[in-house]
Amino acid sequence: MTILSIEGLKGGYTEVDILNGIDLVLEEGEILTIAGTNGAGKSTLAKAVLGLLSRVSGAVRLEGKDITSLPPEKRAQNGIGYVPQVANVFPSLTIAENLAVVQGVQDRKTRISEMFQLFPALAERRRSRAGRLSGGERQQLAYARALMTRPRVVVLDEPTAALSPALVAESFIRIASLASDGTSILLIEQRARQALAISHRGAIMDGGRVAMEGTATELLSNEKAADLYLGNYSK
Repeated sequence: MTILSIEGLKGGYTEVDILNGIDLVLEEGEILTIAGTNGAGKSTLAKAVLGLLSRVSGAVRLEGKDITSLPPEKRAQNGIGYVPQVANVFPSLTIAENLAVVQGVQDRKTRISEMFQLFPALAERRRSRAGRLSGGERQQLAYARALMTRPRVVVLDEPTAALSPALVAESFIRIASLASDGTSILLIEQRARQALAISHRGAIMDGGRVAMEGTATELLSNEKAADLYLGNYSK
């Protein structure tokens, strides 16, 4: 079942287009990695899906519903979660408070309990302020915040960028587990090889367009993709 479809998406922050006609689909329970060189438009695509891009044409559909004109908060209410690369938790609040302030949650107490079961390290430190957490713990909290509303799609924008090399592998394992309950993941990631290794499909962007698309296995075994786009970024 198609959860998210992107059709002829164009747009940018000014009158200049950064996205030049993107067509993609994300299926239920699927991890779709968006890879490409710096400046290819990956994070701009994420912002367009989230309603954070100032000028957009084309269509973004969530379970068949056109959400192109909806503001970010309405998209969240309709089932899109987001974990940004930075500023993804409230450092002055405790872990429990970070979860409690998420808007649009049904049966908040039960859902917080479920997040602590999913991320037991957070349960142990629920009264600790988020600003005192390690990078890995902070990322777990950011994931838990995004999952509080039971989203159909979670957009992850460069989730391993701020992590130490020791935490990168752990992060990819955690991302893979997020899709196990049917949540669909749109993964924007510089570590393309590692991201594709846990993904079902991938799309490689170049110049604001989809240059290559296919299953993760196809892209990982494609010599052109390896030479031009995937690089050797494995640390």
